[in-house]
Parts: sequence; structure tokens; C-alpha cells
Amino acid sequence: MSATYLQVPFRDKDSAKALGARWDPAQRQWYVPAGRELAPFAAWLPVDLVDASLPLPPDSTAAAVAFAALVPNAADEPAVPGSRLTAVSEPAAAYSSSSLTSQRQPGISLSQLLAGVSQLVAQSFPSGLWTLVEVLDARLRNGHVYLELSERDAAGQVLAKANGMIWASNASRILPEFERATGATLGPGIKLLVRARPVFKPQYGFSLELDAIDSGYTLGDLEARKREIRERLQREGLYARQKQLAPPWDYQQVLVIAPEAAAGLGDFQAEAARLQRHGVCRFDYAYSRFQGEGAAAEIRLVLLRALQRLGQSGRPDAVVIIRGGGAVNDLAWLNDYELARSCCELELPLLTGIGHERDNTLLDEVAQQRFDTPSKVIAGIEQLIVRRAAEARAHFEAIARLGQRSLVQARSEAQQAEAQVRVLALRQLDAARYRVPAAWSEVQTQARLALRQAREQSRLRLQQLGERATALTQRASDFSAHALQEVHSGSRQALRQASESSRALMREIAGQGPDKTLARGFAIVRDASSGQVLQRAVELKAGQKLQIQFHDGQRLAQAAGPADPSPIDDPKENPQ
Repeated sequence: MSATYLQVPFRDKDSAKALGARWDPAQRQWYVPAGRELAPFAAWLPVDLVDASLPLPPDSTAAAVAFAALVPNAADEPAVPGSRLTAVSEPAAAYSSSSLTSQRQPGISLSQLLAGVSQLVAQSFPSGLWTLVEVLDARLRNGHVYLELSERDAAGQVLAKANGMIWASNASRILPEFERATGATLGPGIKLLVRARPVFKPQYGFSLELDAIDSGYTLGDLEARKREIRERLQREGLYARQKQLAPPWDYQQVLVIAPEAAAGLGDFQAEAARLQRHGVCRFDYAYSRFQGEGAAAEIRLVLLRALQRLGQSGRPDAVVIIRGGGAVNDLAWLNDYELARSCCELELPLLTGIGHERDNTLLDEVAQQRFDTPSKVIAGIEQLIVRRAAEARAHFEAIARLGQRSLVQARSEAQQAEAQVRVLALRQLDAARYRVPAAWSEVQTQARLALRQAREQSRLRLQQLGERATALTQRASDFSAHALQEVHSGSRQALRQASESSRALMREIAGQGPDKTLARGFAIVRDASSGQVLQRAVELKAGQKLQIQFHDGQRLAQAAGPADPSPIDDPKENPQ
């Protein structure tokens, strides 16, 4: 056997490669290696090889003969009078409308007809064929997997649909292997290369029985979709745009996009609420579906609307997109061109925490920072906030130390200058005592001048140092006062919210009483003698005196026994 060359358009090269086709650089053509089934490559086979390579159903004449042999009494029907066709060569003619009209015989039953079709399908397809399908729906019942399969064109239009099934004996064998190899689960939207055998059953109709799944094709299809979008973004110069933005210097307001009530969101909010409660950072949440048809478009719309809404009150420091873990095909809904493009075009840094460490989506690739999980996203935000706070505190302490050091140094220098002036003056004074009175007078004058200048210089320098220290101290004091004011404001706000919650709870508790319950049509049944409230029917005894309290008054009654109906059973007979 030799290789079979295919006619593969450029847009289908990845699909052909995923099915096992190989590229011949000399012929510049894709081919199927010798010994490999040609059925999966039917779309690209030359016209002259299609009929010879695929197990197509028999021709009409042969099928008719086989059908006549399989369906009882089919061959016994006479041919249409005047027709050149016989019942043996063309048994289908026996069931034409004109034949049935002209014959008095009732014909065959529907079950016989469909049984013949079932046998013909079984003979035409004794084994399964490798087939490309897309899953529209998947249901598990009693170990069997029931599927709705389809084929779509590039525009998304459905070209073919069929029901499929994987019996429990095959499902327990092929599904764990498929999930282990791909990390995906059978669900809507996933594309598969399956080995399917057409089956027709008179009671249930046509379906496909699947007994094998090619894991490599699914992985190749998911990766090919990502690769196509990635290359398109790279050609448009958008793929690395987020990496070129300056990372946030600090976080004061963050926009979070996530699926509502998801486990990953709960982990994120547990830490984010603590930061927001202390007034450190504000978090605005917008919710969207993250899987299923149209999920990517919904995420994009929610993101743009949230940014537009926040633009009126304040620009956030970053956008966070988070989602908990899931199967590969669940996360594949996020590999969408329009969504990825919108994320690339954001003027704000994008942080992602989607799935687990092993998961990778296009949003992770284009984001400025990607984290393994939602918990690690909030941990990264908190770490930056803590680092900035530590830097501010360190700067404040450094300023305070510098001011103290400058003040001490200024005092020391002033004292040293004054002492030195005194020593020099005394030396000059002692030396002048032995000179002529004129020299003595000159020395005194110069000494006084020098002393005056030294004192003036010392005073000016001390004043400058004092002013500088005062400015630094005032700046540090203002910073501390501002920080204390923010802490005080946050604390008062938290106390105010707690007080309002307590008052609301007290109002709700105070509003819950028996009068409201009675006003809604309920009644309270008590023992007439003890006044004890009776809550269960088993507490009633035959003949027991009862007191029934309604919204507008009380009535006495008597409990009846199981076989002794009391007048209270009939309100018309006993209105009291």
C-alpha cells in the first residue's frame, strides 16, 4: 500500500494534521500514511478515491434486493401492472403509491419495514468509522452517556445533527482515559474525533454508537483555536500591550469580574473584605457566566459596562478577572478573540486568577500579571499594599531620625564654634597684654568683632537647622495625622455600619410576634385547663377541652376521638 495524497485547503491544515495527516515538502501536499484508515479524511480525498475508500451504503438496486430478502413477504408483492420492473429486480416498486392503490393486499407492517432498514444499516456499517463531531449536549444515565452531536460550518450554521451514545461498558473504559489525557470532560462545545457505528432501531430510530475517542485530536483542536487567536493578536500588535503598561504603584480601588457565587470568588472576597473593612482598598464586583455558549461575549459586555459606570465615580487601579478551577473545555470558553482583544486594549493593568496552576487561557497570556488561583490574586494585591505601607512608615521614621540628627549636630557645632572663639579670644587677649596699649586696643576690637561674627554665624546656622528640623517634623506630623484620621474615619464607619445592622436586626426581632402570625390566618391551640400550647396532633386526647386563640378572639372546643367525630369538625353545626 502507498500513501494517499489529500487536497487540504490552508484553513484545514491543522485539522488534517490533528487526524494524523503528514506534510510532504517535496510534493508540497498533505498525505495519509500507508495502512491508515481514510474515512476521517473523506473531506479532502480526491474525487476518484471517495467511492473506493469509504464503506458507503450499497447502490439502490442491490439495497432493494437485500431489503426484499430481509423483509418477509416483500418479494411476494406483484409488480405494477404494465411495468417492466419485476418484484425481484426492483422490489421497491412493489411499495409505490400506485402499486398499493391497485393492490388489495394490506402490505407489510411498519415494524417489518423498519426491521429491514435496521438490518441494512447493520450490514452496510459492520464496524465504526472515525468521525468528526461537536457535542451539543451530554447526559449520564445508569452509567450510559447520551449525546447530541452536530457538525457546523465556519459561520456556525448546523450542517448535520445526530444522537449518539456510549454504553456503560465502553464509557467506563474510554472516558477516564480521555479525561486523564486531555483534562477535559464531555460537555457542550467540545469537538471530538470519535469512532462511531451507525445504528437504526425500529423503536428508537437512528443513532451513533461510540466506542473510541481520539484524545490527541481534542487537544489539537483546543490548542489550534488558542494558537489562531494568539497569532491574530500578535499580527495586530495587541498581544503584548498589557505588558507595556506600568504596573500599579498601589491599590486603592479594584474592579473584579467573576462568576457569581463561585468558590474561587468566595476565597477572594474573604481576604478582600478585610482590606475594604479597614478602608485600605475598595473592591467593585461585576458578575457574569464564565462557560457555555455566549459566555465570552457576556464577560466582555459586563467588563465594559462596569468600567463605564466606575469612570463616573473614580478610575480603578486595576481590573481583576478570576474563576475557580474546572475542566479544560470549561475554561476553553474564555479563549475568545473579541474578549481577548478587549482585555489587550484596556488602559488599566489586568490581573487574572483563572483555574489552577496547570491551567492556561488566552486571558492569562495577555494579562499584565497572571496568578495561579483567585486566592493568590488577592494575596498579591495585599502584599503590594503592605509593602507600600511599610515603605511609607520607613520614610517617616527616616525623616524623624534625620531631623533629630540634624538638630543634635547643629547644637554640637554651635557649642564647638563658641568654645573655639572663646579660646582664641583668650589667647589673643593674653598676648596683647604684653604689647603696647595700641596693640592691646586693636586686639580687643578684633576680638569683639570676631566674637560678634561668630555668634551671628552660629545663631543663623542654628536658626536654619531649627527651621529645617521644624519643617521635617511638621511634615511627618501631618502625615501621621492624615493616617490617624483615615484609621479613625474607617473605624467610625465600621461602627456606624455595625450599629445600623444591630438596629435593623432589633427591629426585625421586635416585629416577629404571635400577633402578626395570627393576623395572617393562623391560630394558637392551648389546653383549656393548663393553658399550655399544643404543637402536635399526638398531644390531643379524646374529650380534651381546648382553647383556640384567633386574631380577633378566643373560642373553646373539645377534641374528638379517632372514631368519634366532634361537632367542631363541622363549623356549620358548631359555630362556637
